[in-house]
Amino acid sequence: MTITYDPKHPKYLDEKDVRDELTRVYDLCHGCRLCFKFCTSFPTLFDFIDQHEDQDAGRLTPAQQDQVIDECFQCKLCYVNCPYIPGQSEWELDFPRLMLRADAMRHTNDQVSMRDKVTTNVMGRTDLIGKIAVTTAPLMNKMMGAKPGSLVRKAIEATSGVSSERVLPPFAKQRFTTWFNRRPKLKIGKRQGRVALFPTCLVEYQAPEVGHDLIKVYERNGIECSLADTTQCCGAPFLHSGDIESFTKIAEKNVKALANTVRKGNDIVVPQPTCGYVLKKDYLDYVGGPDAELVAAHTFDASEYLMKIHKADGTALDTEFNGDVPETITYHTPCHLRAQNIGLKSRDLMKLTGAKIKLVQQCSGIDGMWGLRAENAELSIPIGQKLGAEIIKADSDVVTGDCHLANGAINEQTGRVSLHPIQLVARAYGIPEEQPLK
Repeated sequence: MTITYDPKHPKYLDEKDVRDELTRVYDLCHGCRLCFKFCTSFPTLFDFIDQHEDQDAGRLTPAQQDQVIDECFQCKLCYVNCPYIPGQSEWELDFPRLMLRADAMRHTNDQVSMRDKVTTNVMGRTDLIGKIAVTTAPLMNKMMGAKPGSLVRKAIEATSGVSSERVLPPFAKQRFTTWFNRRPKLKIGKRQGRVALFPTCLVEYQAPEVGHDLIKVYERNGIECSLADTTQCCGAPFLHSGDIESFTKIAEKNVKALANTVRKGNDIVVPQPTCGYVLKKDYLDYVGGPDAELVAAHTFDASEYLMKIHKADGTALDTEFNGDVPETITYHTPCHLRAQNIGLKSRDLMKLTGAKIKLVQQCSGIDGMWGLRAENAELSIPIGQKLGAEIIKADSDVVTGDCHLANGAINEQTGRVSLHPIQLVARAYGIPEEQPLK
């Protein structure tokens, strides 16, 4: 048994070693049970162990171990709350990274179904799908916007593995980078920062309006904006499916390009939390080296960077909000922002407008493509329903959240459109919403 989260370790993909480590960690988790409420992995694990009088985690079959793995969707909340993590305990327990290791082992040893492989290859090629979808947006959105459970959606599920029961976000008619390259360039007076935007595939193809407002808010505050030297997907869909070979190829290219971006004098801003986590954390594990460290040190969430400017000596944000400021805002804090341990920067940013903020910290159950897979819908949707109930209970004027996919789950469960915090700040400044491409 080897305690390692290093993908380059010679035992990282060894099946016996991985399963021995799973037994060790499962036994520790069984003895603690602090994380029973975060996802179904832990109740499932505890039920399996409790079937045996001696409650020995070593009695679990490989199939039972795998079910626990399959029900983990990398929300990271167990790690955030775990008292036994590396650096704080000799047990060095990092459940999410162990699940990634187990997924990688199973993928490498061909222990995943052909259906899983097809779904990963379809959903993982976000840039290819995005380019096609934007070009054919009216047709694509008609198909994806078909009623859940309809014949059209069942056909999509049969070919792609995307659940026919989920409400899917539409694609834009114009990519964010197309808008950015065509926009009139604004001359910055007193420069307070210099950033390169890594738009993520979600902003690039589905939510360019978030990118529009981010650029306008940043430039209003004297922050010079450019595009990162790479705008391709961060690779998270492959990583979370165990295909670390495909993920590492993407990661290595991105690290090289993003390090070059930083060396030009830019910080990197990421408007989606999962992608930001990948750049800050996962690239360190799977690529490593000085370039990955440089990228991690200079990568910021969109609100995090603004609050950094606001609190630094010699710089400050414009706090004259003469636009539309709602009285109350319900703010959903995405799991992958909480996992970055940066605090509630979006909440702090929105508080500057004078609005009253109500926090909702229930997981959406989406977490990348896990919750969109057909085989996970039965587990994912009830988690989203809990989030929807909390949103409804909060009963605020406006709903907001940093994660586009989590915002989709909110819309699915409540019928309410959840905006990115940057969009609310833009409206509070009186910046008009960009008119969509006709």
